[in-house]
Amino acid sequence: MSKPVVDLGIDPITKLPYGVSRYYAGLADSTDPTSDPIAAQYIPQAEELITLPYESNDPIGDNRYRVADRLIHHYHDRALLLANDRCATYCRHCFRRHFTGHGGGRITETELDEACTYLRKTPQIREILLSGGDPLMLSDPEIERVIERLKSVRSDYTIRICTRLPVVLPSRITTSLCSIFERFEGLWAVIHTNHPREITEEFRRAVRMLTRAGVPVLNQAVLLRGINDDASILEELLRGLVVSGVKPYYLFQGDLAAGTAHFRVPIERGLALMQELRGRLSGIALPTYAVDLPDGGGKVPIESSLLRIEQDAYVLRGPGGREYRYPRELSSSV
Repeated sequence: MSKPVVDLGIDPITKLPYGVSRYYAGLADSTDPTSDPIAAQYIPQAEELITLPYESNDPIGDNRYRVADRLIHHYHDRALLLANDRCATYCRHCFRRHFTGHGGGRITETELDEACTYLRKTPQIREILLSGGDPLMLSDPEIERVIERLKSVRSDYTIRICTRLPVVLPSRITTSLCSIFERFEGLWAVIHTNHPREITEEFRRAVRMLTRAGVPVLNQAVLLRGINDDASILEELLRGLVVSGVKPYYLFQGDLAAGTAHFRVPIERGLALMQELRGRLSGIALPTYAVDLPDGGGKVPIESSLLRIEQDAYVLRGPGGREYRYPRELSSSV
C-alpha cells in the first residue's frame, strides 16, 4: 500500500521543508507551478531563493512572544501551542518557516507540562490555538492527550484546531478522531482553503464529519498572486465554503515571510477585490481582509486600519495607535 504523504525532505538552500500528500498532488492539473494554482502551493520555485531585506523566517514574531518551548502568548486572552512541526503538505507561502519541519517533532510531555504551568499562572488566557505544523498529524491518542491536558487547566477553554488536513488529506478526518472531539466542548476547527478546486467531495465529507461532531469550521485563506487574486475565483471559493458548512473567517494579506514575495498581492488590489466581493456576496460569505503587522505588531483588519498609502509603504494603525509600515511592492515580479 502506498504512503498517503510523500516527504521530499528539506530544501538545502531555503531550509523550508517540501512534501505533498498524494491526494493533494492529485488535485493539480499539471506540475507547472507557474500555471496551476494547486501545484503553485506545493512545488518550490526559484523565487524562493530570493529573500528581501524586510522579509524574515519569523515574520509575525513568534519568537518574541514565546513563553515556553511550545507556547506563544501574543494576544491578551489567547495563546498558541505548537503541537507538532510536521505537515501533510508544505505550503510554499508558509509563514512559520522558523519552526515547521525542522526537527521539533511532536510536543513532549515535558514541553506540555511547561506550557500548562504557564497557562495556570495566566488566567486571562481563555482560548488556545493548536497549531504547528499541523496538529492533526499527531495520532488520535496524542491529540486526545493534548486536549485533555489543556482542559485540565481550564475546562472552559475554547480550543481552535488549526489544520489544513481537511484540504490536503481529508481521509485523516475519521470516525475515531471525531469521537474524540465529541467528548469536549468548545472545540473549533480553523482550516486553510485557498482555491475552489480544493473543495472536493472528500473535503465536504471531512467538514460534515467535523460539524456533526459538534466542531464548527472556519476558513482562513491567503490572498496569493496567480492563485486566487481574482474576484470570480474568490467568489467561487467563498460560496463553495459556505455551501460546505464552512464560515469564511479571514482573507490574509501575505506575510513578509522569506522567499514569498512572488506570492504577495498589492494591498490596493486586495481592497479592490473586497469591494467587488461585497457587491456579489452576503455577509455570511465575506471574510475579514487582514494582515499581520511587521515586527510582531499583531493582526489587524486592513480596511479599517489603513491610514494612508505612501510611495514605498502602506501605513496601518496597530495596537495602541502605533503606526506600522507594510512595504508597498510596486513591481509585478520579484
